[in-house]
Amino acid sequence: MAIRIVRLGTPRARGEGLRIGTVRRPPRGVKKDAYARENWYDVWLPDLAPSQALLRRASLDDEKGWRAFARTFEAEMKKPEAARLLDLLAALSQGASFSVGCYCKDERRCHRSILRRLLQQRGASMAP
Repeated sequence: MAIRIVRLGTPRARGEGLRIGTVRRPPRGVKKDAYARENWYDVWLPDLAPSQALLRRASLDDEKGWRAFARTFEAEMKKPEAARLLDLLAALSQGASFSVGCYCKDERRCHRSILRRLLQQRGASMAP
């Protein structure tokens, strides 16, 4: 049982389980009834996505911009609502397999890398 961190829209890994989309917006041009079938996500959880304000001002192309984004996103995830969701996912990972994902191509410059770390800090069981 573990959480996988994935890129939404990619083929599912064997045993991946439920796919949770931690994105601000649904995929463009995809009908709602096709989200799961086309490997986007089964459940949408935008509360673990960066805020719209952060996304508007984010500059992820350089190290300084990435660090500023990461600091702000981590602060957003400390708010009670987000912190409770992270605690819930970490606890659920002890008895279920599921995945958390985003659309970004490179996890190293994506909020899902921060989610990975925050979940690990909470004792989540993480898939490699």
